[in-house]
Amino acid sequence: MPELPSDAVLDTLLREARGTQNAWQDRAVDDALLHRLYDLFRWGPTSANCSPARVLFLKSRDAKERLGPALSANNLDKTMAAPVTAIVAYDTRFYDFLPKLFPRNPAAKSWFTSSPAFAAETAFRNGTLQGAYLIIAARALGLDCGAMSGFKNAVVDQEFFPDGRLKSNFLCNLGYAVPGGLPPRDPRLSFDEACQIL
Repeated sequence: MPELPSDAVLDTLLREARGTQNAWQDRAVDDALLHRLYDLFRWGPTSANCSPARVLFLKSRDAKERLGPALSANNLDKTMAAPVTAIVAYDTRFYDFLPKLFPRNPAAKSWFTSSPAFAAETAFRNGTLQGAYLIIAARALGLDCGAMSGFKNAVVDQEFFPDGRLKSNFLCNLGYAVPGGLPPRDPRLSFDEACQIL
């Protein structure tokens, strides 16, 4: 049986991690760390290894200013201050890569080309799953995260993905949070409130 992660690791990844960081240190995130981040989260499983997530890492002031009009008022300042804002998107034509990603079944692409609704559902679900892997991988690499959905997807898509192939899902600020900048953590539901064993 594999050795389980320590409590310290589990705290870092989930129990003590905060997904709503609002205040950021003036400390850059190196491009090499973003490469490491992708190289880690890409290994999380997706159905038929479809891997539809696409990430646009915004670091420059110009890129952030292009994002600004899409943000809700309460997300603007913290996003401009974050060292990196990831636009977590998904590729609506992810199936074009299936011959490479899922070579054991040459017919896999046809599952999606024959059903646009199934393709859209698969892209969104698995792209969201990969976005969660990104957050956990970022925490594992020492980054703090501020995931958010307070923005206008259509504005982001028009500005950054005008050909329509990619669709934005959510945003995630990345960097190093100012310690102690958040209120006490909110409670979670108990097992009995959220789960059943049948």
